[in-house]
Amino acid sequence: MSTPATALRPAGPRAGRARPLARMVAVEARLFVRDPSVLFFALVFPALVLTVLGLVMPWADEPMQPDDPALAQFTAIAGYTPTVLSLAVATVALSTFPSVVATYRQRGVLRRLSTTPVGPARLLVAQVLVNLVALLAAAALAVVSGLLVLGIAAPRQPLLLVGVLVLAVFAAFALGSLVAARAPTAAAANGWGMTLYFVSLFFAGVWLPLPIMPDVVAQIAVLTPLGAATQAMTAAWFGLPFPGQEVLVMAAWAVVGLPLAARLFRWT
Repeated sequence: MSTPATALRPAGPRAGRARPLARMVAVEARLFVRDPSVLFFALVFPALVLTVLGLVMPWADEPMQPDDPALAQFTAIAGYTPTVLSLAVATVALSTFPSVVATYRQRGVLRRLSTTPVGPARLLVAQVLVNLVALLAAAALAVVSGLLVLGIAAPRQPLLLVGVLVLAVFAAFALGSLVAARAPTAAAANGWGMTLYFVSLFFAGVWLPLPIMPDVVAQIAVLTPLGAATQAMTAAWFGLPFPGQEVLVMAAWAVVGLPLAARLFRWT
């Protein structure tokens, strides 16, 4: 079985800094496409969830917010689409990704990688980049299926939506990287990650729509990576004012969380 350690070798003193990262990204990409479960949850899951909810749930065709003239013209399933995208990001960042890294640690792969030029920062960045590409493809698939199958309205600010989604991936993976950096086994990573996963889904509006949350809960939600992501993507989708606070929150999680995870990283 191929592993990152078998694909990387110590580089000479003249090797550029980009070469180990590029090789690590290539290795992780190959391993990614060979895992059917990871591939399913990263690529297919969001489109499947959105389509099933849109076709089955009786509230899907109702107005998003009947008392708001600007949002009443959108269906409830269209309003739930940003939440589904946050669900997709959370599933990969907090469920599958920490378990993959912890499995490397448990099997001794990280111990062998510690003798190569990879370093914890490159390993985490490689994982984030591979999953970022997968999640962007998954979001595109979900949006296209929503437009064609469910007839949802197209996003009003598509470029802002893409930018917010990218930032959401980095913010959520910063949280997941903290788990991946310390979890000694795959079982531990799964337990820690799933705890954060379900808490994050609550604040992202998966269990209870954000507009009907109590004010104190909504104020907490906007400070979490996935809560801020849902609100920012909702603003981009429906042409609401620029989500400045949400963008700053996600940027702060990414800028602080990823370097901290690299610093706390355990090879064994």
